Amino acid sequence: MSTVPGFGALLPRPVSVRPAPGECLLDPAARPEVVLVPELPAEGYRLEIGRDGVRITAADAAGACHAEQTLRQLKGPDAFRAANIHSGPWRLPCGVVTDHPRFRWRGCLLDVARHFRTKAEVLRFTDLLATHKLNVLHLHLTDDQGWRPEIPRYPRLTAVGAWRRESMVGRHDGPERDGRPHGGFYTRADLREIVAYAAARGITVVPEIDVPGHSRAAIAAYPDLGGGAEVDVWTSWGVSAEVLDPSESTMDFYRSVFDELLEIFPAPVIGIGGDEVPGATAAHRGFVARIAEHLHARGRRALGWDEVLDGPPLPSDTIIGAWRDGAAAARAAAAGHDVVLCPERHVYLDHRQSAHPDEPVPAGFVRTLADVHGWEPEAGPHVLGVQAQVWTEHLDSVRRVDYAAFPRLAAFAEVAWSSGRRDYTEFLPRLREHHLPRLDALGVEYRPLDGPLPWQTRPGVQGRPR
Repeated sequence: MSTVPGFGALLPRPVSVRPAPGECLLDPAARPEVVLVPELPAEGYRLEIGRDGVRITAADAAGACHAEQTLRQLKGPDAFRAANIHSGPWRLPCGVVTDHPRFRWRGCLLDVARHFRTKAEVLRFTDLLATHKLNVLHLHLTDDQGWRPEIPRYPRLTAVGAWRRESMVGRHDGPERDGRPHGGFYTRADLREIVAYAAARGITVVPEIDVPGHSRAAIAAYPDLGGGAEVDVWTSWGVSAEVLDPSESTMDFYRSVFDELLEIFPAPVIGIGGDEVPGATAAHRGFVARIAEHLHARGRRALGWDEVLDGPPLPSDTIIGAWRDGAAAARAAAAGHDVVLCPERHVYLDHRQSAHPDEPVPAGFVRTLADVHGWEPEAGPHVLGVQAQVWTEHLDSVRRVDYAAFPRLAAFAEVAWSSGRRDYTEFLPRLREHHLPRLDALGVEYRPLDGPLPWQTRPGVQGRPR
């Protein structure tokens, strides 16, 4: 076992590296030879760098994508730029790298409901996930503050539900609003493009339509969904008291919505929410179970947040997103459900990164880079994997998403890919010397290790620290 200088900043475990004497010069225009062999572990690969070129042997197309990312790492930061500024051949150490991931679900949720991200911005975020060898993009498409997917049968979902007149500034309970209309939505063609773009990079897009809570934008568009009362798309953060009326007509409406979603997203898993339902009744809990059954009947698996365990029995193939605590994950596994670990206290990347007063819009728990790197998820036969969460109440631009997500998402990627003990004192120099320059080349405005730059602060905007 050996190491290659700079290797592994995105996947840290001591992968099998067999160096060969000397240096290999690679033609910048040459493409690696790729061979798929099913006997390797899923998403696994072997990258051979020799004087006669590069050969990739992979278990599947995703494994080949991961090998390409490793090759980029070895080339250095310039390989991450949008255009080639490198002159002459690439100089790499000759040798063989063999690796495969720890978890089969290595995800990141991007909330595009609270603050809309354009199609181009979603494609860019997808590229960043691929760079970090993550393989699930969970798109949180609907909430109290906005509805994002086009559903032609129900045009008011986007004509009304995709826009709000203004947005809360800072804390959940404050009176401040910015006075700026905000909104946007994705056409069916946009969503198909996102799905195809992600698939080409080894990433599955999991869409989420949140029911029966977090539904005020839909109710604003079609008041009967909430029992008839007219409301606006919410301008506040937090959890709206407006929830779906769990009637048969509402069920028919959402069956149609999910059926249209299934035409766009080929993912085997579809998110249905089920979390934070004020005044939840047995009928509300049953509504979630019936949506899960509807998806099951169509050959898909529902993914619900761990509150769905409080309702009637779910189809056995329902996946639980365990966000509240480890007890929720254990309860789900004991009931026979597969689990994605996404605990708020460890991997909510919208939470503040330090307790320093310069930290912009300080929300949630303090979760430092070291905290994320040090998280050790509990594996088990029902644990599919792990997922980081990028909620966007306080992330109103791509720059703010970059700041919140990176470099903590790089640390999370190491947790998701790598088994065995991790050493932060070993990770930090690799991050500083090798990976941050890659993020610079990619144009990612990450949080500097010693705190925010002046233009990354938000003086006077109070958050909701916990």
